[in-house]
Amino acid sequence: MRQSVPGIVFSEKFTTASNYLQRDVTWELFLPPMGKKSGETHLLILNDGQNAEELRLAQILADFAEHPSLVLAAVHAGSERKMEYGIASKTDYRGRGAKAGAYTSFIVSELLPFLHRKLAGFSLSGIWMAGFSLGGLSAFDIAWNHPEIFSGAGLFSGSFWWRSLDQDDPQYRDQQHRIMHRLVRESSKRPGMRFFFQCGALDEARDRNRNGIIDSIDDTLDLIHELESLGYSRGREIQYLELADGRHDIPTWSRALPEFFTWAFA
Repeated sequence: MRQSVPGIVFSEKFTTASNYLQRDVTWELFLPPMGKKSGETHLLILNDGQNAEELRLAQILADFAEHPSLVLAAVHAGSERKMEYGIASKTDYRGRGAKAGAYTSFIVSELLPFLHRKLAGFSLSGIWMAGFSLGGLSAFDIAWNHPEIFSGAGLFSGSFWWRSLDQDDPQYRDQQHRIMHRLVRESSKRPGMRFFFQCGALDEARDRNRNGIIDSIDDTLDLIHELESLGYSRGREIQYLELADGRHDIPTWSRALPEFFTWAFA
């Protein structure tokens, strides 16, 4: 049974029993208009899919339907979100993200094979990850570590502060203890990958280095700098959107989604 939205078809929720996560995972599949299977079609896997209705995802996708086909799988977070989202290779200083490796395996080895079977009639030209806040950190980590699968990632208010030492510890240093920045710095460019970053000037109030720029923007811009140091270019491979009135909330991310879709897929 499917519910119809003008310009797009919304499929009912699916439930996948994950061996890696040892739980049932709920997710929703958004499809382009019936019969629109030819030409360039992109697949986007979205973390925190339980917020799809608040994000106005169906309507945004309907408005986007005039562009090349976009198929979206919105994966609902579980009760252990702070354990399943994070960086697969290393937990943060409080042990959060301990199940990020298992979540990555669910996406790569359980969800994607199912999606490939489900979407056999489509000609997929690229697969992307996306997420908000901690889900954004997770999306970047999954895509970055599987360039053979993913074409890029959309990161909204990403939790790129994720660190191996408490920032209040006198030994804390941005350069050394922000985990994702260090992982990118110590790796190499993934040719062909593209990244969309969004921040809001009202994401938070913290400014740990007292430079007049809130931490979420600092952390995002510093990660972009690390990518540029590997050879990525702004505009073509990296897009940064900063909303002056943007907050760390769903309405802000909903406003930013159409710009991401247009830049990445149109």
